[in-house]
Amino acid sequence: MKQEYFEIGQIVNTFGIKGFVKVNPFTDDMHRFEELKSVLVVKNKETIEMHIEEVKLHKNVVLIKFKGIEDINMAEKYKGCYIKIKREDARKLPKDTYFIADLIGIKVYDDNGNLLGKVDDIYNNKVHDVYVIKNDLGKQILLPSIKEVIKQIDIDNDMIVVHLIDGLI
Repeated sequence: MKQEYFEIGQIVNTFGIKGFVKVNPFTDDMHRFEELKSVLVVKNKETIEMHIEEVKLHKNVVLIKFKGIEDINMAEKYKGCYIKIKREDARKLPKDTYFIADLIGIKVYDDNGNLLGKVDDIYNNKVHDVYVIKNDLGKQILLPSIKEVIKQIDIDNDMIVVHLIDGLI
């Protein structure tokens, strides 16, 4: 099932005294934040739309100044909050690429139709993504996201078909 919102970062601290927050980005491209006019901030299970006044990139974090947050004391209240955007505000992906949020929980079958489990996590090992497949018993299979293994991804039908090459399991 397609996600309506995507988490793109977490406010981990304040920055300076003028109301900036320090955000740990969950996106591959930190420059993405510079294109946003507003975001959704989740605070105490409440989602608040906040308008962005300024964005600075600093080392491996994003510094954001929200309209109406004028000092460190106001910014402090948002520490630990997650930042989301609506799906329609997300960048369009190239062909045959997917949002991780859409792949988590999707069923994975081998090319013989046997259910292997569901996608539990995805991480990158610098060469390619690795899909962590977990079955109902908690057993994990790690599958590289390469064309020899991942044969079909069908988000609409909640399934991935894989070919298990020798040595994977």
